[in-house]
Amino acid sequence: MIAAIALDLGSTAIKAGVLDTQGNLGGIVSLPAPPVAVDDGHYESDALAYADTADQVLQSCLVKSGLVKSGLVKSGLAQTQALPPLGLCSQRSSFLIWEQASGKPFTPLISWQDTRGDESCLALQAQEALITELSGLRLTPYFFAPKLRVVLQKNPAWLARLQRGELLAGTLDTFLIWRWTAGRHHVTDVSMAARTLLMDIHQQQWSPVLGELFGIPLGILPALKPSTALNIALNNGLTLQASLADQSAALVASVGNDRDTALVNLGTGGFVIRYLAENNLATGGYLRTLVYQDGVLPAHIALEGTLNSIAAALAPYPARDCSVDELAAEHEIFCLAEPSGLGAPYFRKDLGLQFSQPMASLTQKQIACLLLEAIIFRVVRIVEDFHRNAPVKRVYLAGGLSELVCLQQGIAQCLSQNVFRLQQKDASLQGAAMLAAGQKIASHQEAIFVEKLNNNNKLFEKYSRWKQWFDALLETGANH
Repeated sequence: MIAAIALDLGSTAIKAGVLDTQGNLGGIVSLPAPPVAVDDGHYESDALAYADTADQVLQSCLVKSGLVKSGLVKSGLAQTQALPPLGLCSQRSSFLIWEQASGKPFTPLISWQDTRGDESCLALQAQEALITELSGLRLTPYFFAPKLRVVLQKNPAWLARLQRGELLAGTLDTFLIWRWTAGRHHVTDVSMAARTLLMDIHQQQWSPVLGELFGIPLGILPALKPSTALNIALNNGLTLQASLADQSAALVASVGNDRDTALVNLGTGGFVIRYLAENNLATGGYLRTLVYQDGVLPAHIALEGTLNSIAAALAPYPARDCSVDELAAEHEIFCLAEPSGLGAPYFRKDLGLQFSQPMASLTQKQIACLLLEAIIFRVVRIVEDFHRNAPVKRVYLAGGLSELVCLQQGIAQCLSQNVFRLQQKDASLQGAAMLAAGQKIASHQEAIFVEKLNNNNKLFEKYSRWKQWFDALLETGANH
């Protein structure tokens, strides 16, 4: 029996699937997301094409699962049974402005990858400590507010139209919910709002202080909702019961509410995340992430470290041919493997893809090994920092790059905690569906233990030396 359906609005693919009452995810339908045009730091795509693809994926999933007989008809979906609740998860920080009357996009869908917010970050640099304290985030162009500030400054007439309600603004989830309800709901959930740099993470409300700093009136923003028990009736016959950020949904599916576990997701980029201890709110420069809020209990808050563009760093090299035994062969060559700059807690654009020595004498495979070491070492450093905040008892690995046995074993070799490789695919879909169904959330058990290789400590020994090199690099950069 089907308990819920979920839709994942990803950057590269849009997916839907159904969750049965035993917790199994199936009936998955996936289509590529519309292409993103890149031009001088601008990352833009067609919001209507995105919405149409999302509708197509959702409809195909319903038909494939036997929930509807055919496609959309005038009276709604041709149902074969009562439709299950819908859970939605969305890429964070991608947004657009659209016309209230016609529903047509007024701007392209501006991706979370877009860097036009750089000038906002430079202008507000003196206020960064205040912004971080209120939002839990660092001041970077990744987020919604810096980009929207630039868009409105370059188009001042748009702000007046937004304030009159002629135009609407919001992240991708907001746009689709608005379309699916014929304009009745201009909303977002707190996990998405928490990634805008406009929400007070302590109060879970839009912040007047942050709105004023960015020049964004709070009245133009969508209404804030909890992540679950939404009970929003959609025009396609479904009822939206859960909506949250994609990484939040992945955490829910992977570790449930387990506060002793850190999740390491290694894909296009990477992140390490674990729930924040309630009695210890110190973040050490890491991001404070609102995972989800069920409307009754306090919001679930997590600590997050990020690795930027690691797949791009590895792409030119034969990383899949490397074994853990080949790591640390180049004993005194260290590197960083984040081409777009170091992620949290550093956010250093001046430090990204670099090596401590010239690479001319090294083979492509040797360079691949050094890059893999850099990813391993950054992950291990983050977990160590998290462990100081509150004990981490186990580490779960997920994401496409975590399928590399070399990375799995390297991380296990350097950590004192037990390391497991999660087996489930489409964790974001699974988490969104679980919350929509109201299922009791428990730690995911479909994981394979990664055995430590006890016969060789050279990688851990190199990690100790890498930390010294890395700390000196951070200090040298800070002094320039």
